[in-house]
Formats: sequence, C-alpha cells, structure tokens
Amino acid sequence: MSDSIERGRRKIREGIVAGDKMNKTVTVLVAERTRHPLYGKILTRSVKLHAHDEKNEARMGDRVRIVETRPLSKLKRWRLEEIMERAK
Repeated sequence: MSDSIERGRRKIREGIVAGDKMNKTVTVLVAERTRHPLYGKILTRSVKLHAHDEKNEARMGDRVRIVETRPLSKLKRWRLEEIMERAK
C-alpha cells in the first residue's frame, strides 16, 4: 500500500532560469547545498535542467519552481509550475 503513495509523488525543485532561447523550453539552474560526509565543508552542487514552459512566460534570471513529469523530449523531464520571482 505504501508503494502506491510513494509512486504518485513528483520531485519539485526551485532554481534560476539560465536560458530561454528555445521555444517552449527554459534551462533552469538548480543549486543544492550539502555537507561533505567526512570533512564537513558545505558544498554547492548545481545541475541544469530543461523544463517545459507552455506559454513562453519565463525569462532569464527569474526564480521558478519546476515539477518532474514524463519525458517530453530527449532532454525535457520537467515542467514549469510557477514563476516565484521576476528578474530585476
């Protein structure tokens, strides 16, 4: 029964739009701060994810929330959920 609950959960990430040149697609830079297991130093690890933006409304520098979804293309596995803060 717990498998069905876990199966429905989708990953949610927040990041900054790093590119908006493509049609209906944005590149989102997601940074994660973790502690090194042995030395304890705080590390910042980042990854660029391609997200589907149906209305082409996100611009470079915007802070956005993206949600995991089914594969939409070769690289797109995320979809834009909301724009949290516009770039200044």
